Amino acid sequence: MRRPHRTTAGVLLATGALLATGLPTAAAHAAPATARGATARTLTATAAEQQKVRDFWTPERMRTATPLDLPGVAPGTLARQVSRSAPATVAPTAPAPRTKGFPQAGGAWTGDGAVLKTTGRVFFTFQGRTASCSGDAVTSKNGSTVLTAGHCVKYQGAWHTNWTFVPGYHDGQAPYGTWTASKTMSTPQWVASEDMNYDVGAAVVAPLNGRTLTQAVGAQGLQFNGAYNQSLYAFGFPAAAPYDGTKLIYCSGTSSKDFLLTKDHGLSCNMTGGSSGGPWFASFDEATGAGLQASVNSFGYTFLPNTMFGPYFGDDIKTLYEQAQTT
Repeated sequence: MRRPHRTTAGVLLATGALLATGLPTAAAHAAPATARGATARTLTATAAEQQKVRDFWTPERMRTATPLDLPGVAPGTLARQVSRSAPATVAPTAPAPRTKGFPQAGGAWTGDGAVLKTTGRVFFTFQGRTASCSGDAVTSKNGSTVLTAGHCVKYQGAWHTNWTFVPGYHDGQAPYGTWTASKTMSTPQWVASEDMNYDVGAAVVAPLNGRTLTQAVGAQGLQFNGAYNQSLYAFGFPAAAPYDGTKLIYCSGTSSKDFLLTKDHGLSCNMTGGSSGGPWFASFDEATGAGLQASVNSFGYTFLPNTMFGPYFGDDIKTLYEQAQTT
């Protein structure tokens, strides 16, 4: 398999502000694209542990959490094949999309619908610092599955702690509560070598007040092995200028396929730090705020400003989802 030559061109994640500069690049050798089975870590097992995490995330800690970012991605570090099979979707299937806000390079979501509840901020502790990303509640057998970016559950060899999902976050408020993760997981390729093709993570959150996450806020559908070059909507909670993390931001447009280092989707989008892990929807209906999640906010190239990239949801991401929803 031919790999691109290393160059001096920097590649930085456009979806999060740096926690630190000069951090190491992704590992030089990617795990085989044919690897199967998610790698998981148990975070909270008891009700007391879950309450301790909820108590930790005060409104002030949420407001001051630093958006997580990835450092440079060096050419020659990425697997060039993403396993694909027959296209598949997970109900509910959204109605035909309406395009009042299409295309959109980045702005506040002023609509209504399911996305206001299912999308939220993710908070966790990374290297002793409080940090944030974004995530989305998806349809699942356990009613408790959140999808996000791989680097929003594990980064630089360490799994994040105090992991919490806040659906519907706005202006410092948690209208549907804070949902602590009992388990987080990611693809074997991300866990082994931080391969950007597989920068997807999942969390199984514990019930809150006797209800599952889906019972409280609903859930979005999913699309696996779908098309490239399709109409997509990306959502997240960017917290770096010009955004401040207080409201849901979105971008929309016809996607492209990364022609440089990955097999990812690309989308014109100006979201900044903290939007990592936010959902990308195909077949999105602006009237209902529902769609089929087909990717997550992942990274961007410094020499391609205002362009976001998200992993292709192929067989390995589907395997991750299947394991998460049955946990």
